[in-house]
Amino acid sequence: METNQRFRTVIFLIVAVVILAAVTAAGILTEGYAVETDFSQRNLSPSLQHLFGTDWMGRDMLARTLSGLSLSIRIGILTSVVSAAVALFLGTASAVLGRKADAVISWCIDLVMGIPHILLVMLISLACGRGFVGVVAGVSLSHWPSLARVIRGELMQLRQAPYILVAEKMGVSKLQNVKHHMLPHLLPQFLTGMILLFPHAILHESSVTFLGFGLSSEQPAIGVILSESMQYLTTGKWWLALFPGLALVLVVVLFALLGERVRRMLDPSSVHE
Repeated sequence: METNQRFRTVIFLIVAVVILAAVTAAGILTEGYAVETDFSQRNLSPSLQHLFGTDWMGRDMLARTLSGLSLSIRIGILTSVVSAAVALFLGTASAVLGRKADAVISWCIDLVMGIPHILLVMLISLACGRGFVGVVAGVSLSHWPSLARVIRGELMQLRQAPYILVAEKMGVSKLQNVKHHMLPHLLPQFLTGMILLFPHAILHESSVTFLGFGLSSEQPAIGVILSESMQYLTTGKWWLALFPGLALVLVVVLFALLGERVRRMLDPSSVHE
């Protein structure tokens, strides 16, 4: 039973990764086509020729959706890796560098968590000049506190483990203890937390772009597509927002399921959940 469940989990992980990789690759390949205009084909409803229809400039919405999703996935991966690295460094430092470091880092965690994510992302994005750099900086520097708190809590408990105490009494340095004993134990939680950052990063990137504080309107990002489509919904152009919105939701849900399956696979206590 346990073997079958792990096998199904591995199959799901492979399928999910293949789908996300295919969407990312397709978006990269269609970037040029996504910005091509053809005013003789504008405002066409979904058909066999244009599965997602076309917009007011005759641009193919399927190509724009794939390109936007690809960009969101790449930004999500980049920002999640950066956020997870920041969380790992600060969470570890808080747990092993003493009470003063713990107090300062815990205060920073509480401060960042006390500010709404969207507002913090917008402020950082504006401070960094918006665009790609601003969005990456905003999302990366606002999504680390939750994971840092989890890492800190895990390491605080691990510090009291007998083999850690024995290693300290034998003269093993804190750095060696962290490198050889703590980080390997922390790896499953860290990987799961990093993957679960993806959907949050993608949603917040799309949200701030939708509100006009993120990526440039020249880029076929999902937030840009949804923002531009709002003024055309009242004229019956429903496909301009429906298909990109559904595609974004599906990618976010797929990332969330991916993180949950990874957690179950790496955590033996959750095998029978």
